Amino acid sequence: MICLIQFINSSKEITMHLSSWQRVQLSRHPDRPYTLKYIDKMTTNFIELFGDRNVKDDKAMVGGFATIGDETVMIIGQQKGINTKTRQHRNFGMANPEGYRKALRLMKLAEKFNKPVITLIDTPGAYPGLEAEERGQGEAIARNIYEMIRLKIPVICVIIGEGASGGALGIGVGDRVFMLENSWYSVISPENCSTILWRSWEKKEVAAEQLRLTAEKMLGFGLIDGIIPEPIGGAHWDYDKAAQILKEYLIPVLKELKEIPADQRVNERILKFGKMGFWEEENVPVS
Repeated sequence: MICLIQFINSSKEITMHLSSWQRVQLSRHPDRPYTLKYIDKMTTNFIELFGDRNVKDDKAMVGGFATIGDETVMIIGQQKGINTKTRQHRNFGMANPEGYRKALRLMKLAEKFNKPVITLIDTPGAYPGLEAEERGQGEAIARNIYEMIRLKIPVICVIIGEGASGGALGIGVGDRVFMLENSWYSVISPENCSTILWRSWEKKEVAAEQLRLTAEKMLGFGLIDGIIPEPIGGAHWDYDKAAQILKEYLIPVLKELKEIPADQRVNERILKFGKMGFWEEENVPVS
């Protein structure tokens, strides 16, 4: 018992003072729960739906109807693999255009039946391959952003791991956006930022700090609405506890959003994302 208490206290102490780069590493832990694990642990009656009705079914994007508490929802998210074979099968959680079109199809289906949408974001980015660009990767993500901001149903987005670039934004526009304690959210990964600025990955830790990509920083900037705690040591230590914590956060938010009239929710969503960001203007004399 004494050893257990010491372990808990040590884990708590360590995770309280992690650097930005350490948070990034923790978000990529190979044992961390992914979308399907959360669905399995916190919902019942999950019925997975497939395909974008255009090209194919993208295995990096999963979704379907499920029951959380006493509420039927459409739950959508990126899925990474748990071993080498499934990582290749899931394309490491990097969706192609058909993945985002599939997600949009499911959101529209949820809107048709007046069911809330929950998205679980965990991706290193949208797939950057030539074939993805040929099939309209940028357009697919832009279309999702445009359509999500106008959905007349409640939409909750949760970054459960990596929230990188347009790959995250493609399913990241909602009435409420949350981040798990050890997740990150940024326009670019620290490695790629380091490569662009310093022509090397060696500055990735500096880049992680400068990008201000942790949940605490995102909340301070007003880009998210809350931080969801994880079990001591991280979500990978206790799947059941991690899912239970997330579920307990989602249920009251769903009830809160359902009480708001649809038109008001849409207007508030537009205002919420329209006012993001801040800048300073300098009066530069015109020569």
